[in-house]
Amino acid sequence: MCVVYVLVSKQYPDRIYIGLTENIAQRTSEHNAKKSSYSRKYGPWDLAAYTTFSHKKKAIEFERYLKSGSGFAFMKKHFL
Repeated sequence: MCVVYVLVSKQYPDRIYIGLTENIAQRTSEHNAKKSSYSRKYGPWDLAAYTTFSHKKKAIEFERYLKSGSGFAFMKKHFL
C-alpha cells in the first residue's frame, strides 16, 4: 500500500509538503523530527490529508498531479 500525504506547517501555514510513503506514521514522525531536508526548516507539521493506493504507479501519478498547478489548486480547494 502506498500513501500520498499532505502536511501543513504549524508555524508557517502557507508551507505545504506533499509526499509519498508506505508508512505514514513513521514518515510524519521523521518530518517532525527534522530528518527531511526540506521540511526541517518549516516544522512542526500537521497531517492535513492522505490518500491510500494499492498500486504504487497510481500513487506516484497522484503525487505528481498534486504538485502541478491544477493539482495544487484542487488540493487547496478540497483538502485544506
